[in-house]
Amino acid sequence: MQRSISLTRALVNRLPDRVDAEGPVRASAPDPDFYDRTADAILEAVDPNHGLWIFAIGSLIWNPRCPVIDRRAAMVRGWRRSFCIGPMMRHRGNPDAPGRMLSLDRGGECPGVVLQVDSENQRDSLVALLNLEPPIPPVWVEAETPHGVVPAIAFAIHPDFPMYSPEPPEDELADLLASAVGTIGSMADYLLNTVTELEKAGIHDPYIWRMQEMVAERLARLPER
Repeated sequence: MQRSISLTRALVNRLPDRVDAEGPVRASAPDPDFYDRTADAILEAVDPNHGLWIFAIGSLIWNPRCPVIDRRAAMVRGWRRSFCIGPMMRHRGNPDAPGRMLSLDRGGECPGVVLQVDSENQRDSLVALLNLEPPIPPVWVEAETPHGVVPAIAFAIHPDFPMYSPEPPEDELADLLASAVGTIGSMADYLLNTVTELEKAGIHDPYIWRMQEMVAERLARLPER
């Protein structure tokens, strides 16, 4: 039965579309060879029988940022979806209302989508994608799909990363997600896109579902713009 998402576009639109205020960059830039070196290591490890797959848990589902030729619902064990990168004071947060971005943190399991990267210009596509993610080498995961297990890379957090921050209690997290707006949009918009695309893919994540309900409750208290 189709579930009704509580967090609607009308509720998200009660927040500003964007704000100009930005906080400092908290993570230093990697060494100049990081992206090329990381891409080469990934491609050397790719199983030619499977090709290159990426396990997507958030914005990569609706905005892969590289050419994709196949996508499948998938489950990964040993990792969980978590708003554990923050506080974000740029992009989807600002110094007065910082946000938190999704990543994979250790423990549990995570439903998501695996994306098969087009083999044409694959290295260039991979380097470009790496430049848009936190400068941490992706991990390899075994993604369980309806058509079998595929090895995939996944963008997971490392406890030593300067912006790693374990999630706060859910009520506090919902408060943050319902208020954070940055130069490219709001955390509420990010959450709405995530839950919508997961549901489109036939994936129900109880955690994300609960968060969208809690954020919707908070936005409903705001006046319409």
